[in-house]
Amino acid sequence: MSRLAQTWRRAGAAALLDAALVALTWLAAFVFRFSLLRNNAPANVLHIVAVTLPIAVLAWGVALDRFGIYRSAWRHASLPDVWRLARACAVAALALAAVLLVMRVPNFPRSIVLIHPLLAGGALLAVRLAQRQLAERSHRGAPGDASPLLLLGSVDDAAPALQSLRATRLWRAVAVYSPLEAEAGARLQDLPVLGPPRTLSEVAREFGAQHALVAGSAGSATRRLLLEQASGAHLALLTLPRADDWLQQGAGSAVPRNLELDDLLGRAAVQLDVRGLSELLAGQCVLVTGAGGSIGSELCRQIARFGVGRLVCLDMSEFAIYQLEQELRARHPDMPAVFLTANVRDATRLRVLFERQRPAVVFHAAAYKHVPLMEQDNAIEALRTNVLGTVNSARAAALCGARRFVLVSTDKAVNPTNVMGASKRLAERALQVLAHEHPGTRMVAVRFGNVLGSSGSVVPRFAQQIAAGGPVTVTHPDIVRYFMTIPEAAQLVLQAALMGDSGEIYVLDMGEPVRIVELARLMIRLSGRDEDEIPVVFTGLRPGEKLFEELLADDETTLPTPHPKLRVARHGDVEGPRVDLDALQRRIAIGGDEPEAVAVKELLVSLVPEYRPQLAPEGNA
Repeated sequence: MSRLAQTWRRAGAAALLDAALVALTWLAAFVFRFSLLRNNAPANVLHIVAVTLPIAVLAWGVALDRFGIYRSAWRHASLPDVWRLARACAVAALALAAVLLVMRVPNFPRSIVLIHPLLAGGALLAVRLAQRQLAERSHRGAPGDASPLLLLGSVDDAAPALQSLRATRLWRAVAVYSPLEAEAGARLQDLPVLGPPRTLSEVAREFGAQHALVAGSAGSATRRLLLEQASGAHLALLTLPRADDWLQQGAGSAVPRNLELDDLLGRAAVQLDVRGLSELLAGQCVLVTGAGGSIGSELCRQIARFGVGRLVCLDMSEFAIYQLEQELRARHPDMPAVFLTANVRDATRLRVLFERQRPAVVFHAAAYKHVPLMEQDNAIEALRTNVLGTVNSARAAALCGARRFVLVSTDKAVNPTNVMGASKRLAERALQVLAHEHPGTRMVAVRFGNVLGSSGSVVPRFAQQIAAGGPVTVTHPDIVRYFMTIPEAAQLVLQAALMGDSGEIYVLDMGEPVRIVELARLMIRLSGRDEDEIPVVFTGLRPGEKLFEELLADDETTLPTPHPKLRVARHGDVEGPRVDLDALQRRIAIGGDEPEAVAVKELLVSLVPEYRPQLAPEGNA
């Protein structure tokens, strides 16, 4: 039997059941009216019932059908479904009363039109709630089938979490632990609600729970506190994925998972201008440089969602571009895509490729980003890749007629103290020069801080050190950084491509800074260990490293944009002398004698007035 036939069969069965209930309650209304209220029935009462019963069944059946009652899946009934049923019952009762009034049935007791809707509505609702109750019981695992699970959060937060837990047999909610003392002693869907002054450890022991689910949208501070309490109670923390996660990955991912570092940082989901991005990207050729890197690969994943006409992924690493090709072809087998290996420092190769592909939008993520590695022996490489690579890519984009060019920059470009940051600031200034030279291509830069899990970031290194048994090495106890997730960073880079004038520099809202030592301790706790087992060791700041990074994210140095997480840097920030791009290219081009780090830094000082090279790592004795 086809699915449509099954649907019609279920709807027909439901309609017949409702007709029977309406008929039975119509008879019950007469019994109530004349027997229970001890009133004498008229001689023609049987005639009255025989005449009016078909009319009542017909009126109620039409009203229920018109309100879509038979299209509702009552095993998943919710409050809106109940309200829709109530409206259908009210309309049915009024319509039936009007018809009977017009018919003028002799001796018809008017109170029936008041008694019957109460009986019929109650019967219809009771049947549907019973159907939902049976469905819930059929999905519940038998005692012992599932692991006991504590819910951490208020009653309001725990209620929707309980609904989601019905989709899995792996977990069995046993109690709610609320941080609100006033809620202790209540019950939620037959579960006890506990809380202070009882400790989480006591509750976990009482119910034999080894796992707890953080319910609701608890902020990062609350989640960190819960992590500390759960660590003391030897509880592993779980959470439910956000809606945008399981919508992308499928309904099977909407089950509890381990609490991760992203959850503890409490970054809110990015609200994308989906319509605007669709208009910008759909059906267009989009090119991403540095496509094999952390940000570049995530940009490719996000761009693929918008139905691009062709996605061109370019990276100098053969292995990285091969991995990206395997992933994207598996996820989007019908998407036209080209995977290229090229170095952005090779201007001739870029121009040939750009002219061949003719991208409408270019995202330039190729860069050297590791601060200590770029500070001494590789300083000239940072300059060539980060500056010349940007110039070459932007010019190639303009010459092939691209409409947009977006440079992925960094917070380390703000008042830089290292070669990497100074090279990215020089790349921003070079882009502003090119924006004036090529007005047909809108060129913007986007600055943001560290991203969790990116290549070269502290998070993978901490994870490796914890897996090896420690110690976890942190450069300085006071060092802080801004963090965001890789998907969030990529989405905001896409959003920036829609906005502003050519030559502008966008600054992302990075939230509150995070102390690196606290990040290390959180990761140790998430692994189920403590600092007695995995110690934290301080090693001292590395060359070019600062204790604090700056974002220029305040009202005095940035202007708001329509997007709450994007601000645009004022054009009045330090501009310095105009950059002669041709002279700069000749000076640092490949070939000839390799300049020493000192010469590279002197060149950067002359071109980036904000650059203050460190004589010694900041904050070290």
